[in-house]
Amino acid sequence: MAEAHQAVGFQFTVRPDGVDLKLSQDVIKNIYLSGVTAWKKKAIQFKNGVLAGVYPACPSSWLIVVIAMMSSLYIRVDPSLGMIDAIKDNLPLSRDCMSVQTRAVLSAILFATGLWLFLIYLLRYTLKALLSYHGWIFESHGRMSTSTKVWLSLVKMFSGRRPLLFSFQASLPRLPVPRVDDTIRRYLESVHPLLDSDQYDQMEVLANDFKNSKAAQLQRFLILKSYWATNYVSDWWEEYIYLRGRSPIMVNSNFYIMDLLYVTPTHRQAARAGNVVHAMLQYRRKLERGEHAPMRALGTVPMCSTQMERMFNTTRIPGIETDIVQHLADRKHLVVYHKGRFFKVWLYTGGRHLLPSELETQFQRILNDNSEPQPGELKLAALTAGHRVPWARTRIKHFSHGVNKVSLDAIESAAFFLTLDDEPQGYDPAKTNSLDSYAKSLLHGKCYDRWFDKSFTLISYPNGKIGINAEHSWADAPIVGHMWEYILATDCFHLGYTEEGHCKGDENKGLPYPTRLQWQITKECQDAIGTSYLWAKQIADDVDFHGYLFTEFGKGLIKKCRTSPDAFIQLALQLAQFRDQGVFCLTYESSMTRMFRDGRTETVRSCTSEAVAFVRAMEDPSVKEILALFRNAADKHQNMYRLAMTGSGIDRHLFCLYIVSKYLGIDSQFLEKVLSEPWRLSTSQTPQQQLNLIDINKFPKYVGAGGGFGPVADDGYGVSYIIIGEDLITFHISSKFSSPDTDSYRFGQHIQRAMLDIKRLFMPENDKLEQHGEFVQLKNGKKHI
Repeated sequence: MAEAHQAVGFQFTVRPDGVDLKLSQDVIKNIYLSGVTAWKKKAIQFKNGVLAGVYPACPSSWLIVVIAMMSSLYIRVDPSLGMIDAIKDNLPLSRDCMSVQTRAVLSAILFATGLWLFLIYLLRYTLKALLSYHGWIFESHGRMSTSTKVWLSLVKMFSGRRPLLFSFQASLPRLPVPRVDDTIRRYLESVHPLLDSDQYDQMEVLANDFKNSKAAQLQRFLILKSYWATNYVSDWWEEYIYLRGRSPIMVNSNFYIMDLLYVTPTHRQAARAGNVVHAMLQYRRKLERGEHAPMRALGTVPMCSTQMERMFNTTRIPGIETDIVQHLADRKHLVVYHKGRFFKVWLYTGGRHLLPSELETQFQRILNDNSEPQPGELKLAALTAGHRVPWARTRIKHFSHGVNKVSLDAIESAAFFLTLDDEPQGYDPAKTNSLDSYAKSLLHGKCYDRWFDKSFTLISYPNGKIGINAEHSWADAPIVGHMWEYILATDCFHLGYTEEGHCKGDENKGLPYPTRLQWQITKECQDAIGTSYLWAKQIADDVDFHGYLFTEFGKGLIKKCRTSPDAFIQLALQLAQFRDQGVFCLTYESSMTRMFRDGRTETVRSCTSEAVAFVRAMEDPSVKEILALFRNAADKHQNMYRLAMTGSGIDRHLFCLYIVSKYLGIDSQFLEKVLSEPWRLSTSQTPQQQLNLIDINKFPKYVGAGGGFGPVADDGYGVSYIIIGEDLITFHISSKFSSPDTDSYRFGQHIQRAMLDIKRLFMPENDKLEQHGEFVQLKNGKKHI
């Protein structure tokens, strides 16, 4: 046993003349190395904290200012305009303690320090004022005005050099509170194509009544919060949209991210897990030290990094009324699930991370372990997949003491959760539904083999494929995607594998074996686990999923048509929705607001009047000017997306007004109606190439398949898409079997047909481009509808 193996390092014998201690040199060495590593880590964190704290200045600039002030004492020029003398005269020290010269030097240092801090704050507020300008985002792509060029140069000048991950946090502007009149006007505009004349008139009456009666009072409280809090939306969004939800988070909230699409670096499960976990530890170390480069739009405009702080060592803890997000300090272990057993694996030895080969050894030991699950252990994780209140009560009653508490603490305090799955998954061109099966495995698995409360669960398959299931409350998909890109690039291009597919490095058989977590699960607790499992299985079995690769064309052709790829796809989704359902619906597209401090997301309402006009024209053979309608709809979508990114969206403002109304006990029929509207088409674009660690032009096979999520409405679709390189778009489509009106495969066919039909609109323009030698021929390898 691991405990016995470790105990031999320390022995003592009681003798008449005292106690004879025998200490293992290996143990003493490991203790020493661990201490050195801990202090080195603290020193680096302190250093990087100072660097980020004084950014965009640097600590050495303080010395320059001090030297400049000190030199003024000798050249008899007083740049402080008498302030140094005033400080000298008012120093709370006796004149007998210091000479006149010493007092002058100390006064100069104090003034220089104050001046230095003032200049730092001046630089920060200047940068914050510059970053509050968003006119650049509304300019046409490829056309930058002179004012924007000047603005961009000023931002670069005031941004300093070599920023760390959190260097820009103090310089990011606050999310502005939109005017109520603007929000209501945009809201009425967004629902106009979805309502008949009577319904619209009724909604307009409700909106105007709200605007003229209750809105002003609610808005004042919201503005007050925006002055006090760093972000007037994010804390309420996390609490009320995620943590107060009492329904299962599996499928309904959690999302997934897939592995590389075409490449599997090794088919050895333990080896792939070893490299990936080691890469995650490297990423976590850089994250804790703040050494990652901050994300920046246009390569210059910084984005908020707050969400990244809770990536590791984080768990969603269930509660009766609301959950909480528990984030702990650095933890040195990992919990692994395999065939119904839970194992605790230490990630450090001798003050360092386990090497990939050492991690492979540990994971292979778990794979080779043939022990049976303890009573109730097999489906224990189903508690995290079911309803939150039963899980909270079961946790309080059965997991708050004894071995159950110790084992649960090990899971909830782990760096993250790893599942060594026993069924191969991944994209296989020879299998029609391989992406469907892969997605469902990542999204819900068997309902008891992922710990859905962890910030993320890493899933490793027997064929070497991997993937992630992520809990949503602590962060959004781009944050997990940032880590994932780092992991895949490090795994394939830096760590690598031997010719036999093993991790590089020597095998270390001296490591203590992974420790089995112990459980004492009563019959009552087993019944609660069974109930949660049945609820979760019902949800999982209802997920109708379809994923496919659109290879006819991609971003390259769309850009040659002089339109936004995202707008192109969103309009194709509107066309597909109308052909599938015969009606238009409220459409959700996620947009980030991370150009503001603590920003998360905003909603782009993609079903606009312009989009509806275009779709109807596509279905009416008599309409000739369809291309003009498309461009009008695409421009409108782009403008809506930009408004959402720059803090002028609709839904987060109305959501916060609704929360204030509930706090004040004010009923609003308008807000109640707005917040109860179902999103029957929920869409999201998976970001890629956030880090540019892999040149996909040079390595076209090393592309990710993106990720997806479950349907938001019972009778709707969830669509996630990733634009990969120049010639590939991957779609992840979800719906529910229980809905007689939806079919994910059918909707996928409609999307494909819509994409091709819209492309044909540009054929006359493409013919002109072709005559000038500027057009690339489409791929025609896939059968069209």
